[in-house]
Amino acid sequence: MFFQLNEVDGQVKCEKWIRDDSGSEESNTTWWLKRLIGRTKKVTVDWPFPFAQNKLFVLTLITGLEGYHINVDGRHILSFPYRPGFTLEDATGLFINGDIDVHSIVAATLPTSHPSAAPREHLDMSVKWKAPSLPTQPVDLFIGVLSAGNHFAERMAVRKSWMQYELVKSANVVTCFFVAVHGRKEVNVELMKEADYFGDIVMVPYMDNYDLVVLKTIAICEYGVHSVAAKYIMKCDDDTFVRVDAVMREVNKQSGRSFYIGNINYYHNPLRHGKWAVTYEEWPEEVYPPYANGPGYILSSDIAEYVASKFKEHKLRLFKMEDVSMGMWVENFNSSRPVEYVHSLKFCQFGCVEGYYTSHYQSPRQMACLWEKLQLHGIPRCCHIR
Repeated sequence: MFFQLNEVDGQVKCEKWIRDDSGSEESNTTWWLKRLIGRTKKVTVDWPFPFAQNKLFVLTLITGLEGYHINVDGRHILSFPYRPGFTLEDATGLFINGDIDVHSIVAATLPTSHPSAAPREHLDMSVKWKAPSLPTQPVDLFIGVLSAGNHFAERMAVRKSWMQYELVKSANVVTCFFVAVHGRKEVNVELMKEADYFGDIVMVPYMDNYDLVVLKTIAICEYGVHSVAAKYIMKCDDDTFVRVDAVMREVNKQSGRSFYIGNINYYHNPLRHGKWAVTYEEWPEEVYPPYANGPGYILSSDIAEYVASKFKEHKLRLFKMEDVSMGMWVENFNSSRPVEYVHSLKFCQFGCVEGYYTSHYQSPRQMACLWEKLQLHGIPRCCHIR
């Protein structure tokens, strides 16, 4: 995969311009002469600086496939990519700061509502999307999907896409969403209705918080081992597309061994500064243990049983980053019984790669697109829509 780091949707991130506050004919002439005299190559256009005091301008904000684009008076000024995991439905406001007087604002083709504001618009209450009953016999694979209470659209997209694999519909593979209590009462009311109808949501009894996500992972291990008696336990996020057939082929290669499969990070250091900083009190060591990226990894059931039992005995060290926590627990398990670490870039952390096993940061539309491509072509192809 090739990334054009200086471009967004084919537009440069920042156009070049010259500063020209006077606007005089002489300065403009000088500027053009400097551009042209002695030039043998094609002239690149560096536009005059677009802003001046007490001068009206029209600013246009355009949403592209990869990011935002800013035009001033019809001329492109700059572009910047969306942050990882961002979907346009997450944008709920526009803030303008600085010494600017706004005369008028015109908006077009904006979403009418955010999924969390109108869950019933995003839930398809059809019988065909209901989960099958839990089997009474042990299953091959249990997939626990981490989800937030207000992610109605994301859960519905999963139900309509990769949860339609025959392996899931026949209950050889069981999938459940793990959701904590939301801060808004009205969201919890709709969430309970959703859980009662579809039968695929496991409620974790605490208020949803990033620092407590690790408890959802423990709940996945416990549920996978004790409620469905699965041979293998997988954890993923609700914006992860899972090729269930490919995952099953991968785990079946490891039959009879303790294993930990995913996109494994080795010798990663904690960030001590910035938004995702980790203090020395939280993690005193300078290096994390080997750990698989959180959007999609798989464990043998004996490791999941170890995690669940140690937690019950209050002997499990907890860390706010759930994927690092799992790496730490697997490392502890590995000290008494050998674990096969299986690394694959096809468990894609940053988006989608051709031939993926899992694809992360997928919007509901992309989920549908990926599933459609699998049905039409029979091979995994990425979707570049939002």
